[in-house]
Amino acid sequence: MKRVIVAFLLLSGLIAKTHAQLPIPKVVSGRVVRIENFQSRYITARNIDIWLPEGYDDKAKYAVLYMQDGQMLFDASLTWNKQAWKVDSIASDLLTTNKVKKFIVVGIWNGDATRHPDYFPQQPFEELTKAEKDTVTAQLQRAGRTKQLFQPKSDNYLKFLVQEVKPFIDKHYAVYKDRANTFIAGSSMGGLISMYAICEYPKVFGGAACLSTHWAGTFTLNNNPVPDAFIKYVSKKIPDAKNHRIYFDCGDKTLDALYPPIQQRVDSIMKVKGYSDKQWITKYFPGEDHSEKAWSKRLAIPLTFLLKTN
Repeated sequence: MKRVIVAFLLLSGLIAKTHAQLPIPKVVSGRVVRIENFQSRYITARNIDIWLPEGYDDKAKYAVLYMQDGQMLFDASLTWNKQAWKVDSIASDLLTTNKVKKFIVVGIWNGDATRHPDYFPQQPFEELTKAEKDTVTAQLQRAGRTKQLFQPKSDNYLKFLVQEVKPFIDKHYAVYKDRANTFIAGSSMGGLISMYAICEYPKVFGGAACLSTHWAGTFTLNNNPVPDAFIKYVSKKIPDAKNHRIYFDCGDKTLDALYPPIQQRVDSIMKVKGYSDKQWITKYFPGEDHSEKAWSKRLAIPLTFLLKTN
């Protein structure tokens, strides 16, 4: 069983890799500007790769898409598994065909060893009993995700995004600062933290794209208290449907096989909370696995939904 878990983690990119200093990603359109070792009062320093579309004009105004796992977004030749989201190519195609409004992408690198605690929604975890927290720790230890007692740090991660990164972007780039033009996206644990961000900061983020959201939290559904905690949290904290857009999806292969039954429970909550197809989409992709290759194939769907021109 341990070998199976490790294989899942390797395929999904969830095993942290030590990244040597990497060159700036090569992109097919636009350009990437890197902020190296962005310092934070809240979390470990990390790189931020900012994609500016072809013809970026500092006298214009752009929406902003904040994306997790920034080192996996653009250039497959630089990633640990030789896969990438191809964000530059997909975004450029959508911009060229006027399917989306003008936007930039802020790719925030994960912290390698800190990825799981940075991205794991903290408040649902804190609602667990001590025995349930111990169960989560044990499951993550068996999966090689932690050697210590597991403790999420995602509240600080969101402070880093909202109080440090966003003000920097607002100051140095030609962007709209309002909620209607501020979006967040990620996959797997990155999908979880994107969901958490729009719930905790509904006045900051107008939309979230959560691909292959890692509702399991650990890597098994057996004796796992996390999905119920997340469901309870979403039911309580999902923001007002009137001024937010949320996208979910999942496949059904490799690690994504864990997600459909939980996602269906989330979908039921979305309906109860008044979300219609104008504010919310959930897509299922039978046969698709848990990988950048899979997410790249469908990224245009949430980008068009969140950033549509009308």
